[in-house]
Amino acid sequence: MVRSKVTIRDVAAHVGVSHQTVSRVINNSERVRPETRALVEAAIEELGYSPNAIARSMARGRTCTLACISPNLTDFNFASIIEGAKAEVRKHDYFLIASSAPTEEEFSRLVEELFTSRRAEGLFVINPYADGRHNLLPPGAPTVFVGARPRKRDTVSSVALDDVGAARQATQHLIELGHRRVATITGPMVEDCSQDRCSGYEKALQDNSINPDPSLVIAGDWAATSGYQALQQLIKLPSPPTAIFAQNDRMAIGVLRAARELGISVPDELSVIGVDDMPLSSYFDPPLTTMHQEPLSIGRDAARLLIDTVEERETSPIHLLQQAQLIQRQSTGPAIST
Repeated sequence: MVRSKVTIRDVAAHVGVSHQTVSRVINNSERVRPETRALVEAAIEELGYSPNAIARSMARGRTCTLACISPNLTDFNFASIIEGAKAEVRKHDYFLIASSAPTEEEFSRLVEELFTSRRAEGLFVINPYADGRHNLLPPGAPTVFVGARPRKRDTVSSVALDDVGAARQATQHLIELGHRRVATITGPMVEDCSQDRCSGYEKALQDNSINPDPSLVIAGDWAATSGYQALQQLIKLPSPPTAIFAQNDRMAIGVLRAARELGISVPDELSVIGVDDMPLSSYFDPPLTTMHQEPLSIGRDAARLLIDTVEERETSPIHLLQQAQLIQRQSTGPAIST
């Protein structure tokens, strides 16, 4: 037999008071005698009553709702960031609305809907600098940027992966294996993370007195297809690379597929490293060496920062960078000695 959900009226009947009195207890109203409050609180615990959070927040004149606007909801990292944020905000009795806005126009429309109607009290913006959406925020709206490096005049808190550090470590790993011809396949260069991963790649080359070769930098778009096409382009160079730093795992998958079709042995003839450590990375052929990041943790940190901002516990911006971890598998190996 399924037990029906306990209601506020059940609590009221159990104590012998009105449901309005129970509501006042739940919302910490001072218009309740101490002895009555004690009886209601005891009944709530005894019956296992869970107050409706939406109704409770509305009674306080708040929505307790936060919003997240992402360029899309299909990207693995974006989706994981949102899941992490959603889990964290629920711990604090908030709700999260997630929406996608691929363009500035769509972003502006969503922001107007969310804040003009006062449906949301705060906003997460993923990839705020990929276009001009960072300029379209309502004045004074509590906001946290996700996946973006802070600007000097930024008044908005932010959380991101240390993309410079991740790329530098990935490239250094290849160099320590003896590779001197190291290529990189970038994400879209309008994004902070692509720019920063290129910077980290170049820093590692400079650290080891290797002159950067522009022909070894191939523009990608995060998709596996761009990694596939990049290797086909790189292999035609007079001096092809012996190692490739793909700036995400999906492009690395494309490289592995192209290498197989071209008869190039990985890692004997070509080493490949990615970024993300997607759940299937260890099941690729060969298993992919990659830089592990925690998008769920990024989402949780962003949620805590936004709640602190909404509740005015933080008055100055905070910028958090999370570190990536090298996960060495079988797609990288020593360079062939010549």
